[in-house]
Amino acid sequence: MARRKADRSEADEGAAESPKIVRLVPTQKRSRDRFERILACAVQLMAEKGSDAFRMSDIVERTGIAFGSLYQYFPDKTAIIGTLAERYNAIGHDCVRKELLGLRTLSDLHAVLGRITDSYYRFFIDEPAVFDIWQATQADRALQKLDEEDGAFLTGLLFDALQPLAPHLPKAALADFCQLVMVLMSAAVRHAITLPSKEGRRILASFKKMLPHGPD
Repeated sequence: MARRKADRSEADEGAAESPKIVRLVPTQKRSRDRFERILACAVQLMAEKGSDAFRMSDIVERTGIAFGSLYQYFPDKTAIIGTLAERYNAIGHDCVRKELLGLRTLSDLHAVLGRITDSYYRFFIDEPAVFDIWQATQADRALQKLDEEDGAFLTGLLFDALQPLAPHLPKAALADFCQLVMVLMSAAVRHAITLPSKEGRRILASFKKMLPHGPD
């Protein structure tokens, strides 16, 4: 468990990066502003075209940033998507942390998980590029580890919140429970986001009724 906490801390602070996602993170304001313009443009392009269709040349055309400067920060599209995935994952971590503060007894679990589901769905609605980024992480082997680490981190957050409330449960059983809950919530939201709004919300309402009231 100590190792999982260490892994989560590193992932959350950006201290440990996948060696396959290499980029230069500038410190000077002018370079930092250019770096952020590239990422903002990429988000816009993905919202318009999807992660598969946009190209590095699209960013050059829209921002006026030269290819040389662009490649100085991001050697390829995978580096851009990986950077955005890490950022959005960090936002998701904060949302889950916030909702888990309401988990004071096991009787709170069902309502808290429902609020996490709603927050996750709203996040996808408010940030349309998030779904495209997630799809890209599934299709690119260099990015799959980011999604795996995100799932493990969220599982750990739920585990840490539940363990003091269910000290009688074996740690392995509780860890399995937390992993399944997080996987199912993610799958339900990612399915709902592909549906028309009214249908997606109806599906999530049915799903939330199925959420557990506590680990066995």
